[in-house]
Amino acid sequence: MNSNSTNSQIVGTGCACCESGSCEQAEDADDSDSSSTSAATNATANNDNAQRNQLIQLGLGVLPFVAGFILPDPTLSFAAFLVSYLILGWRVLYKAVHNLFRGKIFDENFLMSIATIGAFAIGKYAEGAAVMLFYLVGMYFQNRAINKSKRSIAELMDIRPDFATLVEGDKRTQVDPSMINVGDIIIVKPGEKIPLDGTVTAGRSLLDTRALTGESVPRNVTTGEEVLSGTLNLDSALTIKVTAAYKDSTVARIIELVENARSKKAATENFITTFARYYTPLVVTLASLLAVIPPLFFAGSWEEWLYRALVFLVISCPCALVVSIPLSYFSGIGTASRNGVLVKGSNYLDALTKLDIVALDKTGTLTEGIFKVCSMHPAEGHSIDDLIDYATKAELLSNHPIAHSISQAHDEMHPGCKLESPQDFREVAGHGISATVGDDHILAGNSKFMVAESIPFTECPEVGTKLYAAVNGAYLGCIVIADEVKADSKHALKELKQLGVRKIAMLTGDNAVVARDVGKKLALGKTDEVHAELLPQDKVSIIEQLDAGKRAGKSLGFVGDGINDAPVLARADVGIAMGGLGSDAAIEAADVVLMTDEPSKLASGIKIARATRRIVVQNIVFVLGVKAAFMLMAALGVAGIWEAVFADVGVTLIAVLNAMRILRTKI
Repeated sequence: MNSNSTNSQIVGTGCACCESGSCEQAEDADDSDSSSTSAATNATANNDNAQRNQLIQLGLGVLPFVAGFILPDPTLSFAAFLVSYLILGWRVLYKAVHNLFRGKIFDENFLMSIATIGAFAIGKYAEGAAVMLFYLVGMYFQNRAINKSKRSIAELMDIRPDFATLVEGDKRTQVDPSMINVGDIIIVKPGEKIPLDGTVTAGRSLLDTRALTGESVPRNVTTGEEVLSGTLNLDSALTIKVTAAYKDSTVARIIELVENARSKKAATENFITTFARYYTPLVVTLASLLAVIPPLFFAGSWEEWLYRALVFLVISCPCALVVSIPLSYFSGIGTASRNGVLVKGSNYLDALTKLDIVALDKTGTLTEGIFKVCSMHPAEGHSIDDLIDYATKAELLSNHPIAHSISQAHDEMHPGCKLESPQDFREVAGHGISATVGDDHILAGNSKFMVAESIPFTECPEVGTKLYAAVNGAYLGCIVIADEVKADSKHALKELKQLGVRKIAMLTGDNAVVARDVGKKLALGKTDEVHAELLPQDKVSIIEQLDAGKRAGKSLGFVGDGINDAPVLARADVGIAMGGLGSDAAIEAADVVLMTDEPSKLASGIKIARATRRIVVQNIVFVLGVKAAFMLMAALGVAGIWEAVFADVGVTLIAVLNAMRILRTKI
């Protein structure tokens, strides 16, 4: 699992000069395999040590720097500035030489080294040492800001449990969660994180699910209910039967999603990387021309134009962009994660800002997905008991919500009655269930299934999800099942419209009458669409039609939660899996995962994405604008070495601090 890659890359994407990373380190980090989650904690500790070393380095370098101004003898003054320069800038000089032998000449180490050595060569000793001094001060504060962002993300990664308490008879042993098998019994005390997904077998407690969902409202759990790894047990001890190995648990999936997010870069990030690769050689060439052309062909001394060229080089360093842009996206992904929206890459964060059309699955996304039997209509010659018995037998091995509602209705009507399991069971996608129980061949599904199997049946006029059943070719009757619209759905769709989504489409395999009824409850407008009675392949076709109608430069999003939604999630520009308990296939195919069953989380994700994008654009405009102005001033001789330090280090620090504002985004 990629545990440290995300945390390390934030600094690694910085310029080669950065004390905590380099451009070449960034490239290596992108290609390298990830290490364990605990490495993130070690990296944070290493960064703290690095900052302490920077402070010591600054203290040692400042003393001779100050002495250089005080000492009356020019030789002693030169020596003091030289000592200060070497103490403060030895890392930059070392990296410049090291990269030179690796064939990587045009990085910030090279620019800084040439500029400061040149300053000493023309007698600007104080200025040469000052560049290294203020550069190191700027790097110290920049690294502090970056480490703060990394700690914020590390808090999210802290959902990983440290241990699991395995119960074997009367023996309790603390073991690594990865050593627990499905079916094992564990106990979780108050104040401990639940280490693995499971079902409560004993106990009642309150769970803090904030780490997974971003919601601070505690959740009550009791015997028979499912619990997710990564949640915090608040109240009393719970005994849990493990239902998923650690590698397949919710907490492991979340950590993997967040850690792998940095591998998928936004177009802006890729542009900045390419920009820096061509920009640095260009400014080195311009600086060389600035040093040579004017004194050869125009007025001015060699020393004056060489100094201007050196100032030009210091200003031109692209550190501010190369550090702040990836940091902005990294912070945006972290902020979204803390708000219960997992974004698998900064490219998808960008795509969220451009949503033009959003298609949503109905069942489990816009509706509760909790079906209840409302009415039963047996065919002539059959009883309600016949209808519910055969339907329950057919659905016995299905995990579909409709199957659960039918089984629940049967249990209520015939408590304690055990039914024979099917010998042959087959799910027909978009139609229903075919099952053989004893000598009976049972069909249970929608009206299309009855037509496809040539079963004469009577269409039920009642509004609701209808399950038609037949046994041995004879029609048994219809069961009507209701599914409630989520309280959050109408508000969520209204928010999407307010955020600029032009069209909303609801897709469902349910019948048209039910679909229209739900669309009416959701207040879908004239420009919106409702598509009913869809097979999985039909949903893909609808998505392709919607995609063709989106505005240029915009994106299409699809929100779904079931295994049948996986192909559609993969086809959309932005596939959004709904709910932390959504199917594994849906989560795997999705680009964004909403960790609660609230559609409004999508609006939250869009707001965070837009805040991130806004800050990215601010930084690009600010950095390039200031750099261009100061480079022109340097060429004209208006800006000196002190202004150059601000234009490089100061601008970088401002851009980094601006990027960190994303961490304080409130939804």
